[in-house]
Parts: sequence; C-alpha cells; structure tokens
Amino acid sequence: MDAKSIHTLEYNKILERLGSYTAFSASATLVRALQPTNDLLLAQDRQARTTQARRLLDEYPEMSIGGARDVRPQVEMAARGGVLTPQELLDVKATLVSSRDLQRAFAKLEFDCPHLQAIAQDLTPPPGIIEAITQIITENAEVADGASVRLDTLRREVKAANDRIFTKLEKLINDTRIAPMLQEALITKRNGRYVIPLRAESKSHMRCVVQDQSSSGATLFVEPLAVVELNNHLNEAILGEKEEERRILSELSAQIGDYNTNVQANIRALAALDMAFACAKYAQDLNAVEPILLDNPSGQASEDDLFLRFPRARHPLLDPEKVVPIDVALEKGTRALVITGPNTGGKTVTLKTVGLLVLMAQSGLHIPAQSGSQTRIFRDVYADIGDEQSIEQSLSTFSGHVTNIVRILKKADARTLVIFDELGAGTDPQEGSALARAILTYLLRRRIPALIATHYPELKAYAHNTEGALNASVEFDPQTLKPTYRLLMGLPGRSNALSIASRLGIKDEIIADAREMIDPESLQTEDLLDEIHRQLENARQEHALVENLRQELEADRQILAERLENIENERLAMLEEARLQSLRELEELRGEIQSLKRQSTVKSDSPVKVKKALEQQIRSLEEKVAEPLDKTDYSGQPSRPLRVGDRVYIRNLKTDGSVLEIGQEIVEVQIGKMRVKVDLRNIERPKKTGAKVKRPVLESSEPAPTSSSIFHPSPGAELHLRGMRGEDALGELDHYLDDAYAAGLPYARIVHGKGTGTLRQLVRQALSASALVASWENAMDNEGGEGVTIVHFKEG
Repeated sequence: MDAKSIHTLEYNKILERLGSYTAFSASATLVRALQPTNDLLLAQDRQARTTQARRLLDEYPEMSIGGARDVRPQVEMAARGGVLTPQELLDVKATLVSSRDLQRAFAKLEFDCPHLQAIAQDLTPPPGIIEAITQIITENAEVADGASVRLDTLRREVKAANDRIFTKLEKLINDTRIAPMLQEALITKRNGRYVIPLRAESKSHMRCVVQDQSSSGATLFVEPLAVVELNNHLNEAILGEKEEERRILSELSAQIGDYNTNVQANIRALAALDMAFACAKYAQDLNAVEPILLDNPSGQASEDDLFLRFPRARHPLLDPEKVVPIDVALEKGTRALVITGPNTGGKTVTLKTVGLLVLMAQSGLHIPAQSGSQTRIFRDVYADIGDEQSIEQSLSTFSGHVTNIVRILKKADARTLVIFDELGAGTDPQEGSALARAILTYLLRRRIPALIATHYPELKAYAHNTEGALNASVEFDPQTLKPTYRLLMGLPGRSNALSIASRLGIKDEIIADAREMIDPESLQTEDLLDEIHRQLENARQEHALVENLRQELEADRQILAERLENIENERLAMLEEARLQSLRELEELRGEIQSLKRQSTVKSDSPVKVKKALEQQIRSLEEKVAEPLDKTDYSGQPSRPLRVGDRVYIRNLKTDGSVLEIGQEIVEVQIGKMRVKVDLRNIERPKKTGAKVKRPVLESSEPAPTSSSIFHPSPGAELHLRGMRGEDALGELDHYLDDAYAAGLPYARIVHGKGTGTLRQLVRQALSASALVASWENAMDNEGGEGVTIVHFKEG
C-alpha cells in the first residue's frame, strides 16, 4: 500500500487507538506493523479473527492473555548463556502461565471460533519450566531457601554468623567501661563489616580496626578486634550464598534457554490473540460491523458491479456522539463520485471516511457503518488531500498537488481507489477547472474508481452528463449558515454565496447586481437546486413526522393489546369461576341422587321419576362443564373446526390426506388407498393455508369430553435470536416466519443484538430472500436500533 497516502488518510492514528487496547508490548508491536492487505483471503481471515474474538469476548468477557510479558529478549539471552534475574524469571513464568491457561480454555471451549483456535494451537508451554520457576523463585523475586541444600546451609550459616556478631557487639556497647567512649550505643555497617561509633579521642583506648569516619572527623566507625574473625566468617558465608544463588539462576536460565524456540512461538501466539482481542474491543467501542469483502482480481468491472457501499458510515476518529453518519457508494456503473459543497461542509471528512474505512476493512478491522457494508479489495489506495484540514501541509500549493497527482496517476489502475481533494485548486479557476475535468476523463477512460471533491461548478455539469460519474453534495443550511454534514447522493452542491452574503448583511442592491452578472443558465440551475434541496428537506421532515406517528400508533397498539389481554383474562377468570360453581352444584346433585337411590324402592313409581329427572339434569350439567375454557389468541385468526372429509397435511408422513374419523387424540386419515391413524399433533391444514391444528371440536351428536377451536396460533410479535449460532438462528427464524405469517401478523420484531453484526447480516439476508416478507427496516434507536430488525409481512 502507498505509505504516503496511508499517512495522509491518518491510518496511523487508527493504529495508535487500536494499540491502546493491547495488553503487552508484543501485541502492541504487531499492531504498529499492521498494514492493509490486497489479498482477499488474508483480509477475510483477519476479519474472521476480529468477528470471532468479539463473539468470544461477548460470551467470555474475562478472557485475556493475563500477565503475559514480551520476554523474547531475555529468553534469547538465556539461550546464549546469559543469566536471568529473579524478576525476569517471574516474567517468564507469568507469560507461560498465561499461555497454559489460554491453551486449557480453548481446549474446553464449546464455541465455534476456528481462526482463534488455530492460533491457540501454538500455545504449548515447555514442560516443567513453570514448576521449576515456582520452586526456585519466590513471589518477592528472591531465590527460595529450598532451591538447593547448599543454599539452605549457607543461609543458616549467614544467620548464625550475624547472631554471633550482634551478641558480641551488644555486649561491648553495654560494657560500662566502653560505653563512655562511644558517640552512641549503635551497631552499624561500613565496608560490608559490622562496626560501632567510637569517639575519635578514645581510639587509643580500644583495640580495633577503623573502617570509616564521620565528615567532621569526630566519630570513628571501628571494628573491634574481637569481631574481626566473626566478620570474616560472615562475609565468606555471604559470598558463598551469592555464588550458590548465581549457580542456581544459571542452571534455571539454561533450562529456559533450551526452550527458546518454544517460548518464542508461545509469545507470538499470545500476541496474535491479544491483537485479535484488541481489534474486537476497538470494534465494540466504535459500534462497528464486519464489512463484506468482494474480490477485484482484474478490475474489469461490469456496469452493475459494486466498488463500495458504506451506509451510515462514520469517521472513526471523530466523536461518535457528534459525528453525522453518511451514505456513500460507488455502484451500478458509477466509477467516480464528484462531491461539491461549501468549505467546512464535510467534503474532506467524507473523503477521509471512505479512504479510512477501505484501509480498515483490508486490515481486518470492523468499520463504523451499518451492517451490509461492502467494499472491493483494492490493490492500493491513493489520496491527495492537502488543505488546511489535513495533517500534512506540504501539498497545500498547486505545484505540490500536481506533483502528487502525477505520481498517483502513474501507479493507479482499475484495481486501485483514487481520492482527490479540491482537484485543480490553487491556480487560475478556468485552467484549474479544465485540468480537473481532463483528469476525471482520464480516470473514467481507464475505469479507475475515484472520489473527487471540488468547488468548480463545471465539474457538476460534467459529472451529470458523463457516464460513470455521479454527483454528490454536502448539505449547508442557509438559515443558520452552518453545514449539516449530511451527504446527498445524486445531487450537486449549491454555491450559497449570494444567500450567505445576504444573510450576513450585504445590501439588497449589491445582491441584485451580483445576480445580474451571473450567467442566466447558471442562476437558473442554482435556483433549481435550491428548490430540489427544499423539496428534499420537506420530504425528510414528512418522513420524520410519519415515523413519529408510526411509533405513536405502535405504542397505542401495544397499550390496547395489553388492555385486551387483561379483559380476556378477566373473562376467563369469571367463566372459570362459573364452571367451578357448576361443578360444585353437580357434586351436590350427585350426592342427592345417590341418596335417593338408596332410599327409593322398585315398588314406588314416584322416586323413579324423580331419579330420572335428576339423572337428566346431571347429564345436562355434565355436558356444559365437560369442555375446558381456552384463552382466545387475538394475534391470530380463528378458523372453523376440523370436520370429517377435510383435507389435511400429515407432518411426520409429509403428505396430504382426507379425514375419515376424529377421535380425542387420534385422527383416521385416508391417504390414497390406505387408512392411517395419526396423532392429532401431527395434523395441519394443507400447506397453502399454513394453519396448525389443535384439538378439534367434534361435529357429532355424541357429546365429547373435551374440545377446542382450531386456529393459527400466534408465535408472538417478537423473536429473540441474540447469542445463537448462525445456523440455529436461521432455523428458528424460518419457523417463526411461517408461524407469524400464518397467524396473520402484520409485522414483527426480530431481536438479534448488535454484537459483531454477523448475525444481523445473516438475518437480513434471509429476510430479503423470504417469500413471506414484504420489507424490513432498522428499529428506531429507542426500540433497539441496529440490534432489532422490523419485519413487514406480505398480505395473505
């Protein structure tokens, strides 16, 4: 990729922000070296890593590389015979522990992330190293006493020698004959030997060796002869201890050095995983999505081929709370986009946004745009952006621009993307305009995709009348004299010079004279553009009003549905209470008739009549209470009961048949010449209606114990797919669409979450391909935004 253009587009700032998400220096180094690739498979592999890392961190937010350090220089030094310090050994241990923990985590992971798991295969800590460091080095970065028997013995000797010296010196400083000769009763150390502070004038009264004196000379730090031999023994023991510690560290370092290649591989794998985690975290904070990458092997695009499409694109370096999203595309035979509009209106930001998003996509980074964003893999991206908004000031003159343009045109072809800001500016307007049109013609002839920002009105007309070119404009509000930063595709920008001048106070007669000096055709064109922009703004306001009304109607519909639900629940409660009351009365009647049976005799005719009357009453009540009460589903449309002779679909046999007999749980069906008994749960209406069948109402003179209506059951107006794998989610979506359409729902909410955008993209592709769906759209921000898709069903 062209290094100058990458720097011009401020790609280095993207890497700086990405690097802030890394956990150790090895991955930060990888990020700094990250460059866009023009290899489709490599770019797709990078994108897959980022996507899988986002899904992994969503599921396991605690996943990280732990306390890993980039200890490659230390391990290389150990391989060459160097000795590592205890702290360096602890860093090696922490790194290998992180490698081991991640290796175990990925081994147990029931999660589909093959690209990350391929990296994790290189996490193979060398055997025994972690345990050896743990045994030898303490958490305080010291060699443990138990590192060797000799070290333990020497340290005991050092402690014993210390104790003997302190016992001897304490006895001396507490001696009543010696205490007056001391500056103070203190034991200290000079030149590695224990001493006491003696007054200078008392030196002749004590047999000692002077090790040091105070700056004034009044105090001598002396080693009494009685402890000279003890100090010698102590220093010998200390030297032996240090020598043994070095021997132990040397052996442990050599052991680590033997696994230099293995440790290097582990650190590279940790760095690759950490960079993937950093890409995922950065994408999450940007609310970015995975772009669809398209190949561009030859650059011989047809008229309908797509170069790039970035809906709702945002500049990744601008404040996400303030940046205005834009919809920008090069598609359907458009190879050059000519952007016009006022200064500070957002032209340069638009160019940099497109350039940066292409570079990010080819680097494996998710882009801040709407799901479904697409871009070709460009062999290179060339940019000439040199106005005052650029980080690079060296190209602000006309000669600097031309020099850079010459360099770009020599290298550009149909597989590259060219970005020119203020093409032809900095010289005579007439010549600059002609040069700009000629360069644009050159790009179109060679089918080189390009985005061009300009002030020249001639380029507006050229783009309008030339095949392969398309106008776009950044919007400016003449009422507030401020840009809106919206990009309008297909419309050239207005100059706004006269209207701005008028609002700023220029006299009307001057404005009128200026209008007379303008070419009438140009003035008519500007007036026409003004009217188009006004109509567009009116349409936008009307759309916003309609959308607000739609939201209000949806809120009212939900309130009414809740009220209807409550009414239905109250109705059911009242009917259930009545049914229970009937049951109680029935039990009372049964008790009475049993009593009458016991009391009546066959000789008496009257009790028999009473008995028959009561039995008839009981049968009547039994018929009334036999059927359970079913709650009415107002989201679906009830259909008539199942009858003998109806055509039905048998799910488990995957065929149609005719109903012969209807039982409580079993339906007998005629399939060709066969009579088959089928479980009622496997019965549906024929596929053309999609109605599901429940327990039927039996049309017979015989009363049935239970019955209910056959209707299209509503699956509810909302389907939750968040956290599901793609294949499972699409299966659930397919069943739900069938059920919701059969139930007659006008629309539904599909909740897939924002996440990486992969699931959202799969869902929307399935919706676009469904014969049951009329249209779909994003939910409003207060309804879930891009995490929810609103589906509108076709009329049945």
